[in-house]
Amino acid sequence: MRDRWWLWWLLAGTVAVGGYFLLPQGSLARSVAYDAIGAVSSVAMLAGARRTDRTRRLAWMLAAAGNGLWSIGDWVYTYFQFGAHIQPFPSLADVFYLCAYPFLLGGVFLLGRRRTCGPGWPAVVDALIFATGTGLVLWAFVMQPIAHDSGSPIATRIIALAYPAADVLLLVLVARLAVSGAGRDASTRLLVTALCTLLTADIAYSVVSSHTGYSGGLFDAGWLLAYLCWAAAALHPSVRAAVGPPRDDALPAASVRLAALACSSLLAPAVLVVQGFWEPNHIEWLAVGVCAAALFLLVVVRMAGLVRQVRRMALRDELTGLANRRALEAGIRAELATGPAAQVALIDLDDFKGINDRLGHGVGDRLLTAVAERLTRVVRPGDTVARLGGDEFAILMPRTPAEVADRIVAGVVASLEQPLSAGSHRLLVRASIGVADSAGTTDPFEPLRRADVAMYAAKVNGGRQQRYLPILDERATEHAELGAQLRTGLDDGQFFLVYQPIVELPGGRVSSVEALVRWRHPERGLVNPVEFVPVAEHNGLIVELGAWILRESCERLQAWRAELGPAAPERVSVNVSARQLSEPGFPALVATVLRETALPAACLTVEVTETAVFDSSTALDALRAVKALGVRIALDDFGTGHSSLGLLRTAPVDVLKVDKSFVDDVAGPGEQSVIATALIDVSNHLGLTAIAEGVETHEQADALYRMGYRYVQGYLFGRPSERPDFAALALAG
Repeated sequence: MRDRWWLWWLLAGTVAVGGYFLLPQGSLARSVAYDAIGAVSSVAMLAGARRTDRTRRLAWMLAAAGNGLWSIGDWVYTYFQFGAHIQPFPSLADVFYLCAYPFLLGGVFLLGRRRTCGPGWPAVVDALIFATGTGLVLWAFVMQPIAHDSGSPIATRIIALAYPAADVLLLVLVARLAVSGAGRDASTRLLVTALCTLLTADIAYSVVSSHTGYSGGLFDAGWLLAYLCWAAAALHPSVRAAVGPPRDDALPAASVRLAALACSSLLAPAVLVVQGFWEPNHIEWLAVGVCAAALFLLVVVRMAGLVRQVRRMALRDELTGLANRRALEAGIRAELATGPAAQVALIDLDDFKGINDRLGHGVGDRLLTAVAERLTRVVRPGDTVARLGGDEFAILMPRTPAEVADRIVAGVVASLEQPLSAGSHRLLVRASIGVADSAGTTDPFEPLRRADVAMYAAKVNGGRQQRYLPILDERATEHAELGAQLRTGLDDGQFFLVYQPIVELPGGRVSSVEALVRWRHPERGLVNPVEFVPVAEHNGLIVELGAWILRESCERLQAWRAELGPAAPERVSVNVSARQLSEPGFPALVATVLRETALPAACLTVEVTETAVFDSSTALDALRAVKALGVRIALDDFGTGHSSLGLLRTAPVDVLKVDKSFVDDVAGPGEQSVIATALIDVSNHLGLTAIAEGVETHEQADALYRMGYRYVQGYLFGRPSERPDFAALALAG
């Protein structure tokens, strides 16, 4: 209910203002009603000001005090008019009116200082343009006639001039507040509305009363509306909110701001035109000339500031505020011209696309901003952090030895291992970082190219950071050529699948097969998967290649089922990469392949490595969707990843494939078999199927069987073959 007091006040105040105009003009009742509205407004504003945020309480208390002094002046004036039956000017009421201005000026100044978005001088220049134009109008039509009125006492003229002069000062601060972000909350918008209404009524009254009489009416509505908006501003719940960071959307519309500046700049010639028609012999040439020159200089200053701002924006990333690629290249160029070798680190976030796809681009943008803030805290003063686009960042470290740069990059790696806040999400991102220096080159693009080559090598090697070495160029060239040949190989059908049996102990029955891709290159012969799979991962062809492998494997198993019946393998295992899991349509692809090949979902096993799903919510969601289809999920090379046991709690796992490194020595002394024993115990307790990989000897098979393993895979039971003979394999087992 308290949060709506401002609305009830506006409704009640509007009714009261309407009732005011129904009272007889010039009557005591009408004057008392006017004063009562002002008094209640002052009390309401003082009560609301006490509830403001501590950072703005002083500003609002000053504004409330100014409002209160203005209301006291109204009551004093009513006493003189209806009690003493005189209308003196100046009087004690003018003392209260004029004393209200310093409090109002102080409050608006403090609010404007806290509301300024970015550098404050553009708002000050805009405010001066507004005030100069308006001040010229007041001087020409109000202040100048008063100043030259030799028939009035000097004290009377000084007080009469004080009102428009104070209005001009207040106009400057109100304009500064308005152009520097007053629209951020409703309370400040209401305050600006009150002040603008007050100034409009004051200035209009000053112009009109200097040339004719005024007996109340329209201008009273302006002052009363100012009282209503004043109190509503202090009572609005947004007045209690803490001042947050500036936002661009807090600024007025550019077109409105430009129109106001243009109108203010045209007031000087407008005054000449009006005075030329009205009093051609009394044109204020000096005042108009001075103000016109001031307006011209202010506009020049403002335009120069805009030019500098545009230049600054051209060298800044719009999202993060960091330097952009153009600024980074300029910095590298300067280092090449003046100093010793500089160091450049190129940072690429892993699986950022998955975060965007799963949580939306808004969260992705907040994550990039959080990464930018984290990077700026890690680097040294004088280093340049830049965002090159997408999820790529760079750090320029001038005049830095290689060992120092490597320590800084290690600090970056460590900092990114801590979770980042992106809105309501706490996210963990990892990055691949390439480091290079500018030694031996005058090309500003070369250090970035070297860092990019090193960063790619870090991704391929699975590390976090990699320093550039000349040999990496040779590998990069080979990878580029291999990537182009991969495209040709896919189009020409150069890839084929081989199948390695997974057998059941002790009988040796082939329970399933693992599909493995091979590349028969027309010139290079058989290309090792270790060579072409990382390249396919990097250029994205792994997605198309993986889809082909999935479909081909399902079709082959379905053909075996039709041909061999019960002698056919029960399942086929297909390896899936992290890049495939990050694709939004991967679960749909699996469902489509199963439907089109008519293969039961239980006959398919999807194999993933721990690194493919570690800290990747997108990959985990994809696996859960695949498991919901009825497909089994296997963790390949289990035990060699980041946090194997912890992953069993989050990943929808059915099968553990124990890595060969834990199988090699199981037939040796007792200590060598501890891990293999522990893993079969974990599998049994979690209800998972354990498959031991890399079994090559009968001794290993016997030892694994005694430990409790019932499924094994390795050269002992068959090498990968394009056309396995399951009858012969069963006999050999």
